[in-house]
Amino acid sequence: MPLQKQQYQVHGLIGQFCDAGRELIYRRYIQESVKLEFSLAVSVAACVFGMFAISDFYLLGLTSEFYLLLTMRIVVVSVCLLVAFAVRRWGGNEYRPWLYALPLWVFATGIILIVPLRPESLPTQMTAVVVATMAFYLLIPNLLTVVTAASLYLNIGFLVAAVLYAELAPVATLLVALLLLMGNVVGFFSLLRLESLQRKQYALLHEERDQNHQLHKEIAHRKSLEEQLRIVAERDELTSLNNRGHFMKLAHELLQRSQSEKVPFSLFMIDVDHFKSINDTWGHSHGDWVLTKIAEACAESLRPTDVIGRFGGEEFVVALPNTSPSEAQMVAERLKMKVAELPLNEEMSKLSPSITIGVAATNTDAVDLESLITRADQMLYVGKRGGRNQVVVCRDARSDSR
Repeated sequence: MPLQKQQYQVHGLIGQFCDAGRELIYRRYIQESVKLEFSLAVSVAACVFGMFAISDFYLLGLTSEFYLLLTMRIVVVSVCLLVAFAVRRWGGNEYRPWLYALPLWVFATGIILIVPLRPESLPTQMTAVVVATMAFYLLIPNLLTVVTAASLYLNIGFLVAAVLYAELAPVATLLVALLLLMGNVVGFFSLLRLESLQRKQYALLHEERDQNHQLHKEIAHRKSLEEQLRIVAERDELTSLNNRGHFMKLAHELLQRSQSEKVPFSLFMIDVDHFKSINDTWGHSHGDWVLTKIAEACAESLRPTDVIGRFGGEEFVVALPNTSPSEAQMVAERLKMKVAELPLNEEMSKLSPSITIGVAATNTDAVDLESLITRADQMLYVGKRGGRNQVVVCRDARSDSR
């Protein structure tokens, strides 16, 4: 049996969880409602018990037996009301068996004491004992073990008192004993079933909560995996910039928005100068490091609305919405300067990193993204043939769309 199932297994004779720790957690879970129900039930039972002083007066009059019964009833009612108040006010979150058992034993003692003081009312007292027994089991919330002990005390004590003080005949004693036994059996199994059902319902509730918690964890895990997959699908592994496919998607959306809003749009093609010689001189790991640093420098120099991606190898591409050719040239010059100022490690201290940038810009809706990239790429190669480490700007790409 799985560990969780063992924790929620209910004992077949006492109606409690077999796991003591789980039973303690359950008692704390229901403690607040039990406090209220217990206090209310004990208070009502105490008031009913006290009201029978009226029948004592009609049967006994102002006799010593009446005053003894009245004193006993006052003591029982006072103790029970005090316990009910204490449980409601200071019961806390811990179940105290002795405190919850006290009213039952006090009620039982009071009912037993009525027999020697009013032996002639034995038939009425038998009914009261049966009713009190059922009330112990079903009306006053308590543990089955506590209720069973108090009920047996009440029934055995009543039977002994009836034999001693009411001179109950043997046959009548047997019949009364069977009646009381039947009441205890019915009450015991009724409460046992109720206790078991309550705990099974609690177990099902927590099992459902655990399953919901696991489901939420699984959903969160899947969302995390989806986010990781999305990042892998959209990001360049080395530089963490947008990869070529994702850049094309974002740049296409920016171009369409710029064209619908009738604002200029610019695009850079960036190439790292002499990158092959960097790889040949210091190795591919150092070349990758240089690419990463240049990518960081470019990304930090752009606006939040701009989009940058790795186009392939040592080439990067940048889309700048709402940017005129002159503004694009200023941004490109700033990027070039930022790369030139990159701090390198001692091993590569003789390297002077530089980039060449080709810029294409448009202010018309007749140009598509591929045409802009082609024009920017052409300007890039113009710059490379012209000595590298420079910015070359194409003012308008309208001719490419014709």
